[in-house]
Amino acid sequence: MGYPTSDELVIEKLRSFVGQLNEECEKGSVVVVEGRRDAEALSSIGFTGSPAVFHNFKGVADFVDAHGHTGKKIILLLDMDRTGKYLTGRLVSQLQTRRNNVTLFYKHLLAKITSGKVRHVEDLTIFAPQMSGITGARKDLYFYT
Repeated sequence: MGYPTSDELVIEKLRSFVGQLNEECEKGSVVVVEGRRDAEALSSIGFTGSPAVFHNFKGVADFVDAHGHTGKKIILLLDMDRTGKYLTGRLVSQLQTRRNNVTLFYKHLLAKITSGKVRHVEDLTIFAPQMSGITGARKDLYFYT
């Protein structure tokens, strides 16, 4: 019995992260991602909720009109690239003017867990085999589960 490696710690923290996100969704929170591949990446690591995909809307105003009056907590999980940061800033300012509960906690937590290595939510798919319990050289088995 040895000490867990840094990879094992990251997987353990990611499992906790996904569990917290799932709890938030069960409470009625809305998780927002940029695109379809981001939503697929979240589900590949165990997220059971149905995230709101920002690019399904016709821009910031359309998204705010659709979610600005719900009174639900809005969790922004947009990418950490230039576009994601720009959209995050616009959404936060627009949603907060309508007195919405907007949080960036999970975005910051994801960056902390992965030490800033995951800049795009869709990159989470690299953790999917370990998250599903498949280890070693046979990561190809992940595709058969």
